Amino acid sequence: MNRLSEHWDTKSLLYTCHERSIALLKRNLTEGGILAATPGDRAEQRGYTAIFGRDAAVCALGMAVSGDKLLERAAVTGLHTLAEHQAPNGQIAKFVDLHKQEADFWYLGCIDSTLWWLIALAVLDRRGKPRGLLRRYARKIQLALQWLLAQEHQRFFLLQQNEASDWADIMPRSGFVLYTNALWHLVKRLFGVPHIEATYENFNGLFHPFSAKLAEYRRARLLNEYVLQKGRDRDLYLSFVNFSFWGDEGDVFGNVLAVLMGLADERATRRTLDALVRARVGDPYPVRAVTHPIRHKSSLWRPYMARHRQNQVWQYHNGGIWPMVGGFWVAALAAAGRVRQAQEGLVGIARACEVSNWAFTEWLHGRTLAPRGMPGQSWNAAAFLMAEHAIASGEGLFAG
Repeated sequence: MNRLSEHWDTKSLLYTCHERSIALLKRNLTEGGILAATPGDRAEQRGYTAIFGRDAAVCALGMAVSGDKLLERAAVTGLHTLAEHQAPNGQIAKFVDLHKQEADFWYLGCIDSTLWWLIALAVLDRRGKPRGLLRRYARKIQLALQWLLAQEHQRFFLLQQNEASDWADIMPRSGFVLYTNALWHLVKRLFGVPHIEATYENFNGLFHPFSAKLAEYRRARLLNEYVLQKGRDRDLYLSFVNFSFWGDEGDVFGNVLAVLMGLADERATRRTLDALVRARVGDPYPVRAVTHPIRHKSSLWRPYMARHRQNQVWQYHNGGIWPMVGGFWVAALAAAGRVRQAQEGLVGIARACEVSNWAFTEWLHGRTLAPRGMPGQSWNAAAFLMAEHAIASGEGLFAG
């Protein structure tokens, strides 16, 4: 194949993925918002025909920049449904079952639905889709922030959480979690929450003590000492830090968000992205969820990780390939000025979505590349549109 043919094949692939993404999101759209996956017997049995907090928010971001008028107008619908089912204490549910009109808050709580809901509201309001969104939900926003602040450590100014309480819902990350606190820093910036400077400093000091100054606060110093004795990959941020134990499995989503949400300076951005490229997280599809899966013999392995046989090595959150996370990877590359790598990543996402005749499969095995999880995944389509927009416009949805 010559270069001209390859160019047109790539252009055709990206065009087709764009159109298929629009069609999938429209197919999964309901009066209550965007469903996590295309309705069907299996999707209903596994609870994917619901409005999930994080899914609805990620989809809102992609729909808002899709260029499709219907999707742009409908981007906010799921956020309305989540707002209607907000808990009295301010927490946003993990998901809302539309048939039962019932909110679910997961086993040990779900911390990131509230974060994503706030982020999506702010981004849509800034884009005027629709105007006055923050004003309309001012009271509910204040409640959500109040609930998050109740989870914040009063010296580190980082959120604390239980195991299996965020998007990686059968992984052992707990205490201070990288992914969660990258989102928290953005929420603080978008809503003017106090102590953002301390959040930034402690984020980098705890999650990457290898490059930080010796901590002055004695509790931070002790946490760092455990890591510095045995830390493995010193180019990536730790996935979590708890008392005397931590995660060095190489959480790709958390590291990507650290870059994308403005927590990594120029040097840290270069260090982090280079490490992920070396780990070939996007080869051939973007991206594997971790660089070093947690194995059964590891002290971090938990029996619940074998639930539904999902989190075995190179599967699901333990090293599976997630096209949705790939969208954020591409956006981070574009934001860092690595346009060529971002373009290559976008093609990779399209090829992942194309597997099994454009199934938009939830995730793929990290080694065999076999499609796994639920097909017709809404946020795969939305993340592709978001990544496409990041490259084409040079505009960061999370900047400013």
